[in-house]
Amino acid sequence: MVNASERILVIGAGGQVGTELVSELRKMHGADQVVASDIREINSNGLEGPFVILNALDQEAVKKTVLEYKVSTVYLMAAMLSATGEQHPDKAWELNMQSLFHVLDLAKDGLIKRIFWPSSIAVFGPTSPKFNTPQSCVMEPTTVYGISKLAGEHWCDYYHSKYGVDVRSIRYPGLIGSKSAPGGGTTDYAVHIFHEALSTGTYSCFLSQDRALPMMHMEDAVKATIQLMEADPATLSIRRSYNLSGLSFSPKQLASELKKHLPDFRIKYKPDFRDQLAASWPESIDDSVAQEDWDWNSSFDLARLTSHMLDELKIKDLS
Repeated sequence: MVNASERILVIGAGGQVGTELVSELRKMHGADQVVASDIREINSNGLEGPFVILNALDQEAVKKTVLEYKVSTVYLMAAMLSATGEQHPDKAWELNMQSLFHVLDLAKDGLIKRIFWPSSIAVFGPTSPKFNTPQSCVMEPTTVYGISKLAGEHWCDYYHSKYGVDVRSIRYPGLIGSKSAPGGGTTDYAVHIFHEALSTGTYSCFLSQDRALPMMHMEDAVKATIQLMEADPATLSIRRSYNLSGLSFSPKQLASELKKHLPDFRIKYKPDFRDQLAASWPESIDDSVAQEDWDWNSSFDLARLTSHMLDELKIKDLS
């Protein structure tokens, strides 16, 4: 349990990861020990407990919340994702970078003890190895999102080595969960397709049929996040961001698996600019360093992921 005088703050609790992360943290530590925050009111279903409207770009408001709730650990989940970021590059850079600096500086000043900040496979680019992309390799991202995440990784490492800040990070692959709507990411087709398959029986995909990408079920992503945050700092060799892998598949492969459950499902392909974004990213990830440092292992294959998502969404529709 978290000490009563030391709470967890999740910034961006209404997002795709934040929603499920808050729920799991509250199961572990108690609802009152986990403060959820977002820039606007969110659906509180499953998120009973303290909630604060908080703009991650408002440095004084973030500091005030940390002090008021005696926060010791911050999960900074607020970000503008890849596809949306390409439409609003200046805003994406500001949100993704300034929010990180606000939290890193609070830790540097001794006001918080530990930070989780998510990176992404978008840090890789067309010059990075496409298959089993290693922890360290050439990284030349081609999106504002990827550029901001790569810069953020270096700043995390700098604050750790220069000031001793305990910051931890994961390069998330595409994430698939049922508890929140897609958030503007290129990999979000793999969430939207389930909703459309159940509601209309058809889906128009903005990626080409064979565009394989690394993916992960949200349960695995939340498990990995908490597992990393609970790891002994002495075991951690990476303070930029850990590679993380679950499984890799293409839209065609996912559609084929969906048809096993929904035989009448139909998909058509209309690739747009997001297909070119995805073309610069890896098809599979080598996460052996995470396995060695903090015993990471994935729980889902494509068959289990598909059946699990369909079951969760059917239950959600009935509730």
